[in-house]
Amino acid sequence: QVQPAESGGGLMQPGESLRLACAASGSIFVYTMAWYRQAPGKQRDLVASIDTSGSTIYADSVKGRFTISRDNAKNAVYLQMNNLKPEDTAVYYCNRGLGFDKLPWGQGSQVTVSS
Repeated sequence: QVQPAESGGGLMQPGESLRLACAASGSIFVYTMAWYRQAPGKQRDLVASIDTSGSTIYADSVKGRFTISRDNAKNAVYLQMNNLKPEDTAVYYCNRGLGFDKLPWGQGSQVTVSS
């Protein structure tokens, strides 16, 4: 199994928007896919997930600001992040959702929000 490839991170100011992309190997259409993030010194936590029907779940901290989407034909998952806050600073990873065997974790994409 090949690890997912995340991209799109960067250094942002509070209130700005950013879109992360994830290229996953193999077919993802049978899996719930998710974005996770890990801040320095903290565990990796679920940010958002999207199941095969398009139903989504978000962490309370990002509800109303982040939107997860998927393109099964491209084996891609996206995370649109609006109104970024300093507490969103973390390395963001994509992988299968909770309850599914995980692909090897990728390098992630660093998002830093600072004024």
